[in-house]
Amino acid sequence: MADYSTYSDADLTELLRAGDRVAFTEIYNRYKLILHNHAWNKTRNDVEAQDAIQEVFSNLWTKRDMLQIGSNLSGYLYTSVRNHILNLFAKKQVQEKYIHSIHHFAQQKTALTDHRVRESMLRDAIEKEIAELPPRMREVFELSRKQHLSHKEIAAIMGTTEQTVKKQVSNALKHLRTKLGLLQYIYLLWMLKH
Repeated sequence: MADYSTYSDADLTELLRAGDRVAFTEIYNRYKLILHNHAWNKTRNDVEAQDAIQEVFSNLWTKRDMLQIGSNLSGYLYTSVRNHILNLFAKKQVQEKYIHSIHHFAQQKTALTDHRVRESMLRDAIEKEIAELPPRMREVFELSRKQHLSHKEIAAIMGTTEQTVKKQVSNALKHLRTKLGLLQYIYLLWMLKH
């Protein structure tokens, strides 16, 4: 049996194209450590470096009859490892962007949901306090702030004076401000305008 370790890269490449497994094994043994070091220097990750070497040698065998290696087998192998690593980096970038995008979306959705829950709770608290106003004061307040009627229109509906309506609305707002606190009161005023 021939000693393949004495064969040149060009000879091994020709034997590889012909499907010679011993030639493939010799190429693998000749370049695996050098290529692994090259891959590790680029990735700083032993698993990724090993995956790159395995991928390159797997492609070398499966595509042996179609490869355009020429006489520079080492250059071909180095380039294959480099291209594999560049593809790996590109995939990682896409994955990181995708993960970042999902994380950002999840944070926005959580913030939006949280905001809506708080808004709903705030509305409920405000509605509860409005419901607890004395009946006539509540009716005037609701006609003024929810129905957006003028003091004159409310006075006509309720059979009272504009001054009384104005005083009832003012008293209702004072009462709500005391019960709700400043922040909830400000939200109430904002909510009633929109």
